[in-house]
Amino acid sequence: MHKPKVSIVTTTYNDRESLKKTIRQVRQQDYGNLEYIIVDGGSTDGTLKVIEEAKEEFKERLLWISEPDQGIYDALNKGLRMASGEILGCCFDQFAGSHVISRMVEAILREGTDGVHGDLCYMDGERIVRRWHQGQGKIRYGWMPGHPTLYLRREVYERFGYYKTDYRISADYEFMIRILKDGQVKLSYLPEVLIYMAHGGTSTGSLGAYLEGMREGHRALKENGVRAAWFTDMCRTLRVLAQFVKKG
Repeated sequence: MHKPKVSIVTTTYNDRESLKKTIRQVRQQDYGNLEYIIVDGGSTDGTLKVIEEAKEEFKERLLWISEPDQGIYDALNKGLRMASGEILGCCFDQFAGSHVISRMVEAILREGTDGVHGDLCYMDGERIVRRWHQGQGKIRYGWMPGHPTLYLRREVYERFGYYKTDYRISADYEFMIRILKDGQVKLSYLPEVLIYMAHGGTSTGSLGAYLEGMREGHRALKENGVRAAWFTDMCRTLRVLAQFVKKG
């Protein structure tokens, strides 16, 4: 059976220790047809040495650039445009096992979908802070995939475009609204934890960041023509609160 090439993009800037861990996560995947892309923002902390060491191991399967960018979403766009794979995704965190990419590809091929997503856990060190059980749903009712678990066919980006760099926090949410709001993109769902994600990222690191993310999220709904954006905002907030209740 044909095994489509999967391109995994990692962005980094002056964070060599985290990059080492991420490279190790990609290396441990048991899926054979992988391309790994590292987009560095011009680091000065020894990150380039880490990338060069990875290049010795990955050989031609690793592509990388190091230059200033306009933030994480600009860097992601660079990596996605460099990718030659049929299925594209990102990795900043910990895969739940060596089988994750294989399971994702199997689901897409088996169900003939445009992409795949699954569950994730927010982590504080080794402690689970919050479990994100997504299931399937509709954007209008506050549902969205966990972005770190979302892998899509290249055609989705070619059709709908990339991340909007004028969003500081919620460009991933805006992108998911754009591709999913009308049901044109079909996703497979794997009902299992695929990613362990470090708690305290761009959108969850503080109350201020969370509120700014909600403001940007409301803007994204309106820009994409989702009716009664306030209703979706309310549903989305209730879904997040429900996750905390389940954790308790």
